[in-house]
Amino acid sequence: MSEAKSVGSFDYVIVGAGSAGCVLANRLTQDPSVKVLLLEAGGPDKYWWIHVPVGMPYLLGNKELDWCYQSEPEPYADNRVTPVPRGKTLGGSSSINAMCYIRGHSRDYDIWRQLGNVGWSWDDLLPYFKRIENHPRGGSHEAHGAGGELHVSDNNFRWEIIEAWKQAAIDYGIPETEDFNRGENEGVAYFQGTIRNGKRWSAAQAFLHPVMSRPNLRVITGAQAKGLVFAGKRVTGVEFWQGDELCSADASGEVILAAGAIGSPQLLQVSGVGPAHILQQQGIAVRHELPGVGENMQDHWQIRNTFKVENTVTMNQWALNPLRKYAMGAYYLATGKGPMASQPPQLCAFTRSDPGQDTPNLQYHVSPASSDRFGGPLHAHPGFSCGIAVVRPQSIGHTHIKSADPRVAPSILHNFLKEPEAQRVAIDAIRLTRRIVDGGPALKRFNPVEIYPGPKVNTDEEVLAYCRQTVLTVFHQSCSCKMGTDNDRMAVVDERLRVRGLEGLRVVDASIMPNVVSGNTNAPTMMIAEKGAEMIKADRKAGATRKAA
Repeated sequence: MSEAKSVGSFDYVIVGAGSAGCVLANRLTQDPSVKVLLLEAGGPDKYWWIHVPVGMPYLLGNKELDWCYQSEPEPYADNRVTPVPRGKTLGGSSSINAMCYIRGHSRDYDIWRQLGNVGWSWDDLLPYFKRIENHPRGGSHEAHGAGGELHVSDNNFRWEIIEAWKQAAIDYGIPETEDFNRGENEGVAYFQGTIRNGKRWSAAQAFLHPVMSRPNLRVITGAQAKGLVFAGKRVTGVEFWQGDELCSADASGEVILAAGAIGSPQLLQVSGVGPAHILQQQGIAVRHELPGVGENMQDHWQIRNTFKVENTVTMNQWALNPLRKYAMGAYYLATGKGPMASQPPQLCAFTRSDPGQDTPNLQYHVSPASSDRFGGPLHAHPGFSCGIAVVRPQSIGHTHIKSADPRVAPSILHNFLKEPEAQRVAIDAIRLTRRIVDGGPALKRFNPVEIYPGPKVNTDEEVLAYCRQTVLTVFHQSCSCKMGTDNDRMAVVDERLRVRGLEGLRVVDASIMPNVVSGNTNAPTMMIAEKGAEMIKADRKAGATRKAA
């Protein structure tokens, strides 16, 4: 094999220019004496539909922008193979997601701290959330920040059917809230989005593009990581392909994996770091056994209620009627406003599937559109859908390599609906949605008729069967390189995100979560990177101080 072409030596090499990698590149290059290389397997984020908030259908499943992973047959979901979208472009999944700005519940982070992870409680982390924000209530509210790079906006577009659903939820007893992100997230309100002036505000837009001209930052796209380079127990660089050419980069400081909950454990495993039996199955020599790499994978899962309505216009009619579609597009191009300027799920509600739940365990994503399946063609009639994400999912899965070649997609298994408690929550969630829609006057004049699961699905067994037939990921894969203490043999990184037993290597992305947060994972991932960058800087300064002494 030919020797890898060196692209140079850097203080830090970051693998992955997604939500975490963009923040890291920005923060670490604030010091002009520090050289950073940022590697991204995908290409530039120039595709027009990336930047249009309603453009998700053009992004998911697009092989230029999405890794297009698929799960293994899910044994508790009728052995169905389900799509696992992950971003493959500058900005990563923040360039293809639904732009929902949600932090999670304060208790999520307090549990991280209770597990022994010093510095990771809600009170510890709130300053990092605030630091990156440019929030509509920033500066006037103690929970929010102003002046940060990540622009958060209110959703000011209103659909008649969504307003009615909101009122139905309030009538049912779900309290109205103005803010899901103050620590207690229960309630119903419109989503806030990572949107600026009617355009997606991804991690790349917020953190990377404004600093691309820094002379101490180099960004290489189309760079597929091949493996880590070691000197004993120290990681000294990365090998990667750019096209057909094998290249290498040296890291005098650290290599930082920010490739996400699928990519980071995959790169560790193909480099000989992980569960010995998984590596040996693929003929990989065990360089450093860490049994937790790729294990403990968690994801929110979703089920859906879909309804046909009358006496109103929904996105179905706007998208399918040529005149309305033209008008919608022209209005957006002229003003940056209208239906195309807000994220596909309009309304959010956090609530409990039953009163015995300590904190909200369901998150509704209510959309003014309907189809036979998620992402499928819209119905000709007016409709709306309620995506119900189970945010304390119980299900634990894994991601394991299937080849020593990192270009081969790994095995991804979620185990959706495995546990009896998960099955109970799914049944209760469908019934709860029916009570909200049928229970009061707010939706009466629209004559909602349930299409899915449908009126013939009534018994617990029938509802559970429907859930098994339709359950999907919410694209929040996480926890596969969990943070933990010396007492946790499955911990992959310590509280400073250093890979246990190795030097010069950290993981800084959603994979380090010990447990998935109760809500969308994009904002927490950027927070993790903000805190991670601060720790990396502090450790560099401490190392320089020790050398000087």
